[in-house]
Amino acid sequence: VQLQAFGGGLVQAGASLRLSCAASGRTFSSYVMGWFRQAPGKEREFVAAVSRSGRSTYYADSVKGRFTISRDDAKNTVYLQMNSLKFEDTAVYYCAAYFSKFVAVTPNSWGYDIWGQGTLVTVSS
Repeated sequence: VQLQAFGGGLVQAGASLRLSCAASGRTFSSYVMGWFRQAPGKEREFVAAVSRSGRSTYYADSVKGRFTISRDDAKNTVYLQMNSLKFEDTAVYYCAAYFSKFVAVTPNSWGYDIWGQGTLVTVSS
């Protein structure tokens, strides 16, 4: 599977933005999907993940309650809805995936071996 993220942009603090990640290939439903981000001068960090079924999700504490990850297997797409954006959310956001034989277990924040290119999100204060 190949991934392509888009939807980034410049927004003011408090605004919302939705990122999308489109996957190619016919086995999208076999992959756990995740979002990561890398701010200037910082290491890449985990943001959110969704299980193959879409019913189990996992979030970094810094985004819990503000961000929502979801997937639409019919469209081979995973989304990251970002609300109440803060200046510190500014980063390049990457989507990622790993194959899993488990449909509904809580997804990991590690083990991702397929990565898309990033999309820049800039939040002005």
